[in-house]
Amino acid sequence: MLIDTHAHLYSKKFDHDREEMLQRAIAAGVGQFLLPNIDRESIESMLALEAAHPDRCHAMMGLHPCSVQANYQEELAVVRDWLDKRPFLAVGEIGIDLYWDKTYLEEQKEAFLLQVEWALELDLPIVIHARESLDLLIELVRGVGDKRLRGVFHCFTGSLAQAQAIIELGFYLGIGGVATYKNSGLTETLAQLPLSAIILETDAPYLAPVPKRGKRNESAYVRYVA
Repeated sequence: MLIDTHAHLYSKKFDHDREEMLQRAIAAGVGQFLLPNIDRESIESMLALEAAHPDRCHAMMGLHPCSVQANYQEELAVVRDWLDKRPFLAVGEIGIDLYWDKTYLEEQKEAFLLQVEWALELDLPIVIHARESLDLLIELVRGVGDKRLRGVFHCFTGSLAQAQAIIELGFYLGIGGVATYKNSGLTETLAQLPLSAIILETDAPYLAPVPKRGKRNESAYVRYVA
């Protein structure tokens, strides 16, 4: 059985065929789905999906770096409230995204490190979003200096040296559709890494693998990554 370790299956992009999409995934041998949170707006739909499929869908709780805006402290308070209410699989997805906007870099760092503290307090793994920020996040994790900190660098697209640094920190590499793109260079990097350090994901509905590139991604397509 395959596991899609990172999929936004509660996205509105699945509203017209969510159950059919899940059945396609199950038929393709994908039996478990890990759901990363984005912000307060995604919680209700994420938890509803988990409640509908409690044996297959498993929710995380965290504040996505792209949702770190002027009101980020309010958003973090919502995350903390939920972490205190019930168990979650992980704290995520959290991290730093400098692709679109660097305005809130310091706030993103603060939000990331606070959520790392919560993960350590609750003994939960973290799921890291690192877009245009991989070296920075490696240094932040290294700076925490706590061997209990564990988790995955989701949607890894970095170099061999970056991959080795992540593995040395005790983290996994989340590998998705980008690995199937000819110009990604990931095939050569992954060939030099232990399989035990790699976990599979789709990031559905985004980043569909070849031969589905450009279409809506879904969990059944994790087989193309594998």
